Amino acid sequence: MITTDFVPGSPCWLDLGAPDVRAAAAFYGAVLGWDYESMGEGGEMEGGMFKKDGKTVAGLGKLTEEGARSAWMIYYSVTDADATTRTVERLGGTVRVAPMDLQDWGRMAQYSDPLGGQFAVWQPGTDKGAELVDEPGSLSWTELYTSDAAAAQEFYGGVLGWQFADMELPGGGGTYILITPAGLPAERMQGGLMEVSKEALSLADGRPYWHPVFAVADCDAAVAKVTENGGSVQMGPQDAEGVGRLAVCLDPSRADFVVLTPAQA
Repeated sequence: MITTDFVPGSPCWLDLGAPDVRAAAAFYGAVLGWDYESMGEGGEMEGGMFKKDGKTVAGLGKLTEEGARSAWMIYYSVTDADATTRTVERLGGTVRVAPMDLQDWGRMAQYSDPLGGQFAVWQPGTDKGAELVDEPGSLSWTELYTSDAAAAQEFYGGVLGWQFADMELPGGGGTYILITPAGLPAERMQGGLMEVSKEALSLADGRPYWHPVFAVADCDAAVAKVTENGGSVQMGPQDAEGVGRLAVCLDPSRADFVVLTPAQA
């Protein structure tokens, strides 16, 4: 499970780059019950924060990178963003945004893994990250689709120190690889990765991609809100044994995310 202690290697933040900030704020407000607080209107710096029950859960900003698709960026906590950057480069990744300070809140950097999957890191200062996780309307899991699971494990294990464990999917659906931060027990697993064909990665033009899984109280009701508000559903809703009821969705700008109603313990 994801917690807000944000040990090194754990997901601590996420933000969305959207071509229409106001439309994205309205969509996620309807689907996840988020409130949006603007930190700037108009221009390239337009954006703000999503909140749930008064607690910050994610960020939203104007998509300005030419040719980029609208997508969620997931940040992982690190103790030294500069050292992490050197490791990314040594292991064949690419630095998209060099380490930079965001006032005294913390230090961030963004990367691509060797196959093109994009992710980011956050070295906390006064701000550790999201204030609410693993509750309805907040981040509860992270997931990577990649064309080379072994290469992904080697790279991310080297960069973020993750532990991995294989889980066979029912019905011969393949192997799902569970991710846990270094030194923590299995109950602190925070995400997974799965090898798929390059054809299945068409959303990112054949490159791997990460997406967030948001906990919701009622998966079917959340999916209805997705479609009512201009989004679409790639898969589900369907039950996953031992996991819960989930659906893979796209927002109106085709940024992908998952909604999950966890199975009862």
